Formats: sequence, structure tokens, C-alpha cells
Amino acid sequence: MSLPHAILTALLEKPSSGLELTRRFDRSFGYFWSSTHQQIYRELGKLEQAGRIRALPSAVPARGQKKEYEVLPAGREELAAWVALPEDPRPVRDPLLLRMRAAAVVGTNGMGAELRRHLSLHERQLAEYRKIEERDFTPSPTTDESRLRYLVLRGGIDLETFWIGWLTRAIADLDG
Repeated sequence: MSLPHAILTALLEKPSSGLELTRRFDRSFGYFWSSTHQQIYRELGKLEQAGRIRALPSAVPARGQKKEYEVLPAGREELAAWVALPEDPRPVRDPLLLRMRAAAVVGTNGMGAELRRHLSLHERQLAEYRKIEERDFTPSPTTDESRLRYLVLRGGIDLETFWIGWLTRAIADLDG
């Protein structure tokens, strides 16, 4: 149920068209809550039908013109209620960890290369997060809104830092 809440959050930050919303997901939300463009458009329709968002009136009605959406009071109330709900952490479900466990019984052929590939991917992601941190959060955030956004980014930075350290140790252990 989190995709509709991610969309409501994004639209409360800034009313957007479906295309603008998918681009924003690609640049920010997608780092921690991925979704296809098709899923986003489908969810926009559901949210509009449920009375949680509406398409803003267009100055010039035209066929095929993009709709810009805004959140209605019912959508804000839904999002606020969701934010207040308790939710337990989810167990880690990572295919790489399962493949390593399988390698313990069938052999490690190719595992070293795969670990190095994952290390490279995490290093690139960390570099991307650092660029965002430098661009968007220097100097330090001063409002609650910017502090909370920065905490989400810091979570991503900390996770990538964890994976880089863990993969580095795993590669060293596997190499003997």
C-alpha cells in the first residue's frame, strides 16, 4: 500500500503531471521505493477515483494535454493516518545473500566476480548520494521538512556504506 502514499507525498510537495511525477520518482523516490511508470499512472487513476487527488483545471482544454494533479483533503488525511501507523521492520530479502548461501553447498564459481560487480554498483550509488548531499543539503538543513528529507538520504548513504564494507570483507574472505 506504500506506492499511493509515495505519490501523495510527492504531490503534496509539488502538484505534478503524471510525466513529471514519474521523472521525480526516477530522481528521488525511486532510490528507496521503486515503481514503474505504468504503476504510477495506474495509481494516479485509482487515487483520483477514490477522491484523494484531482486533476487541476486546465486553462486551455485540449485533447491529449497532460493533467496536473493535486492532493485533496481526503488524500492528506489518508497520508497522515498512514504516517501514524506502526509498522514493523521487514526482514532482509536479498537474492545475493541467498546465492551466497547456495554457493556454500554448490561451490563459489563466479561468486567473486559477482561480489565485485555488486561492490562497484554500491560504490556508484554512494557517489550519487554524496552528490545529492552536496547539492541539496549544504549547508545543513534548517527546517523539519529538509531535516527529514536529509535523514532519508543519510539512511541511503549509511546503507551503501554498510554494503561496501560488507562486500569488501566478503571478497577478502572469499579470496582467502
